Amino acid sequence: MKKQSPLGLSLLFVCLLLCAPFAPFCKAQQTTPVPSAPPQSSSGATQPAQASDDDEVVRITSNLVQIDAVVTDRNGVQVTDLRPEEIEIFEDGRPQKITNFSYVSNETGMRAEPLVASTATSKPNEKLAPPVPPARPRPEQVRRTVALVVDDLGASFESTHSIRQALRKYVEQQMQPTDLVAIIRTSAGMGALQQFTSDRRQLNAAIERVRWNPVSGRISAFAPIESDPFAQAQREAGLGDSGRTPSEARAELDEFREQIFSVGTLGALNFVIRGMRELPGRKAVVLFSDGIELLDSNGERNDRILEALRRLTDLANRASVVIYTIDARGLQYAGLTAADSTSGMRIRDIETLVQERSRKLFESQSGLQYLAQQTGGFAIRNSNDLSRGVGRVLDDQKGYYLIGYRPDESTFDIKGGRSRFHKITGRVKRSGGLRLRLRSGFYSFTEEETRPAARTRQEQILAALSSPFASGGVGLRLTTLFANNDRDGSFVRSLLHINARDFAFKPEADGWQKAVIEVVAFTFGDNGRVVNQISRSETIRARGETYTDVLKNGLVYNFDVPIKKPGAYQLRIAVRDTDSERIGSASQFIEVPDVNKKRLTLSGIVLTGIKGDSAADSKATQPGADARSSASAAASVDARLGEGSEVDPQMHPAVRQFRRGAVLDYFYYIYNAKLDRAGGRPQLQTQVRLFREGQPVYTGTPTPLDLTRQPDARQLVGGSRIHLGGHLQPGEYLLQVIVADLLAGEKRRTATQWIDFEIVK
Repeated sequence: MKKQSPLGLSLLFVCLLLCAPFAPFCKAQQTTPVPSAPPQSSSGATQPAQASDDDEVVRITSNLVQIDAVVTDRNGVQVTDLRPEEIEIFEDGRPQKITNFSYVSNETGMRAEPLVASTATSKPNEKLAPPVPPARPRPEQVRRTVALVVDDLGASFESTHSIRQALRKYVEQQMQPTDLVAIIRTSAGMGALQQFTSDRRQLNAAIERVRWNPVSGRISAFAPIESDPFAQAQREAGLGDSGRTPSEARAELDEFREQIFSVGTLGALNFVIRGMRELPGRKAVVLFSDGIELLDSNGERNDRILEALRRLTDLANRASVVIYTIDARGLQYAGLTAADSTSGMRIRDIETLVQERSRKLFESQSGLQYLAQQTGGFAIRNSNDLSRGVGRVLDDQKGYYLIGYRPDESTFDIKGGRSRFHKITGRVKRSGGLRLRLRSGFYSFTEEETRPAARTRQEQILAALSSPFASGGVGLRLTTLFANNDRDGSFVRSLLHINARDFAFKPEADGWQKAVIEVVAFTFGDNGRVVNQISRSETIRARGETYTDVLKNGLVYNFDVPIKKPGAYQLRIAVRDTDSERIGSASQFIEVPDVNKKRLTLSGIVLTGIKGDSAADSKATQPGADARSSASAAASVDARLGEGSEVDPQMHPAVRQFRRGAVLDYFYYIYNAKLDRAGGRPQLQTQVRLFREGQPVYTGTPTPLDLTRQPDARQLVGGSRIHLGGHLQPGEYLLQVIVADLLAGEKRRTATQWIDFEIVK
């Protein structure tokens, strides 16, 4: 592995962070660094809100059992106007008095209007128009949380193709701006557990990683029937059918392999649901699978799979997760087909093999049906339109009833040292053939008893790294930037801001304060494998004003990861305070382009800024005026720092928080610009757009790139300065840069990049 750049934890000076890829504007000098301000949100990704009692859907306590339920009519349409007296709930066949009853709707969306009219309008209908950056919903705006889990451990080649089509259609046509989604493969381990996102770009990258797994060994749902020469020779020799034939041995091996894969699939689902447990509200898992068999070839119960299913469904019920299953094989014919070769086979043997096909199809669908029914979902089978199945799931997420009752005192009595399972059933009294769908029940232990015991250091770090969500015990904000240079090639630079107020500092002699932290980071490739990892222990000692600044402004950790192949990458990082055992984690997705293809490409965007109270700032662009498109703003970052002027640490590139009235500087690299034959010079136009909650608040005029102070035409620098006027409301914003190469062909003419930042009061 290529040796990575020096890695360090410090109170960081901006130019120390940015030297190397952005060398023309940074002085590679060691100085007394300036601390960074703590962000209000703990990472670059959407943060899950911590579940409060009011957010809990399923509650199982000694004095309250609360479950969620859906009521539909004969056409599958939800019924939302039931009264408590129209529903009956039974625990182990005994009627229960309903004490809590309400309907929760997920259909009330929030849509922000543009804050300021755009000065220039892009043409969204143009085929080659630059994409609009995704708006990240706030936790309170999220209406549906959906994990799309692809069981690629056992999916056939044909099923994998159908799954990819359904996933693409969902992302392109069915997904709503307020959906929080993850696409997860069961075979890829921890590297597949991306954070839930509303970014279609990230989801499409995840879909590209959904490929047929040759380990499954299946091209289609059923292997073709073939004659067994060994068995035929036995019969011709008068030896009968004693002993195992090679085909029977292969069948047993296939059955054993399928059992192992099924247990692995359920283990991966367990992994996902444990992470989803931290999110408030009712969540959904959609499992695309070729089936889960509950019985073996002898018709006997497979205790290993059944036990894994029971543990999984109980965990899902307590985590308020509904599981829907989709048989990715579609409508299957179990009889003889043209692919089968029955030459020389007896009729009895052919009938047996066909019956075995039917049995396997039924049993594998039964496992999917069981998993869905036990958690209040439903199974979709015998349908070739998987996208329609996904649509049914989305319709089912429109809302649900919360129904609560007080359990009997004996409910949580432990008899014989084992917990009992309490079955919950119900019915609707209103006429019209209404159907009540709810969870199957619960085991006789309370929520308090399910809380995990204290874990070891390794278990704590692994849990934080493997969760699909960010942990907030230590506040983190992660920024990843792609760059490329002749010396290092392509690499990803990561800036991690750490909220030091979450550390347990210990006083020492002479006023010193000390904290010891652990930093563990993994970078995963698009196949889920680790391409780089870091594990370090850092000791932080400070006193006086420095200690005060550390608490106020936090710390920045920076490191580079060399990237040998283009593609989608994911960084997962955890920071643990050794004394308090508080732990924080963050994850970020980044797509690394192939610079060697000689297509117009942009690096990541670096944001920094200063307070807008100096005369020099009067030249800054205000939204509504034409932007200066040159490298001067980027160069001024280095100039200001070199002069020792004060830089607001809140506007550090790792924090990206700006006050209204501040001046925002941004810059980036441009790779592979075409050069004219006459003078060897590029012809580039740059444009900047600002978005808030998906709505444009400013669109700049396309402006020729300033080519002054550009020593290397292979790595041009773009950048400018924007004055954030007082009319911009506090909140999350996206800055998008669009570069057009006027010398390139129409299809390769435009490149774009964006980055989020926050305006605070």
